[in-house]
Amino acid sequence: MDHLAPLQRLRENLSKTLVGKDSAVRLVLVALLAGGHALLEDVPGVGKTLLAKSLAKSIGGKFQRIQCTPDLLPTDITGTNIWNPQSASFEFLPGPVFANVLLADEINRATPRTQSALLEVMEEKQVTVDGNSRFVPQPFFTIATQNPIEYQGTFPLPEAQMDRFMLSLSLGYPTPEEELQMLQGLSSRISVEELDPCLSLEELHQLSQQVSQITVEPALQQYMVDLVRSTRADNDVTLGVSPRGAVALQRACQAYSFLEGRAYSSPDDVKFIAPYVLTHRMIPAGGRKGEAVIARLLETVPIP
Repeated sequence: MDHLAPLQRLRENLSKTLVGKDSAVRLVLVALLAGGHALLEDVPGVGKTLLAKSLAKSIGGKFQRIQCTPDLLPTDITGTNIWNPQSASFEFLPGPVFANVLLADEINRATPRTQSALLEVMEEKQVTVDGNSRFVPQPFFTIATQNPIEYQGTFPLPEAQMDRFMLSLSLGYPTPEEELQMLQGLSSRISVEELDPCLSLEELHQLSQQVSQITVEPALQQYMVDLVRSTRADNDVTLGVSPRGAVALQRACQAYSFLEGRAYSSPDDVKFIAPYVLTHRMIPAGGRKGEAVIARLLETVPIP
């Protein structure tokens, strides 16, 4: 298919700065192509910031980073109006959300009030400051990170915020071979600043439009609905997946099929992508692991 060439260029370009992150890169591209956002839950030093910067450079987009801390204010994210004495009027000073790729680093260190400032822009692609709404650049893609180990001084993301992320994933540690390759290539590997764009924002927009044309048969849609509804009726789940989760599952499935070079989605695509789309959208009961619940439901819900 004609879209595979630019996508392959993009993946090869990212591999110039990233070592051994092929699976994570593929999932991040799924969220990007489907118009969603990605939450990376991982320990420090595994390449989350490098991935976000490299992606922005590869698509020729603007990159901004927010280092989330407890004293961060909502206006530090969205922007604010400042008084200009020369013009005797207020002027809008854009915040870091006015970017194509936004990295919200350690998002769970920001207060709930500041976290909620991201809700509107992630869903509506706009911010409202002093009653005036302003659209952010397109595409707008948020990569948020949080450390799953360190909880002191953090504010867990509420369900409404978690539901805004299409995918939740972990980069994980590299294999011994990949870590050795990383050390051996230190002198020859290029930096993010040296990375050249390999895809334009317009080309990315066109690819995203093609994703929505991937065929999803009614029987497969019924399978997705059955899978999502099963989380709401399961005894091991306190809060099941929302209807937004069902929409995200179909869009992510289409994007994954698109990346794999198919014009249609299959049950195998659903089974692969479902854990990344559904697990973070539900609250397991009794300290159970969401991953285990989704794995069990994927085994028990009938496949069309």
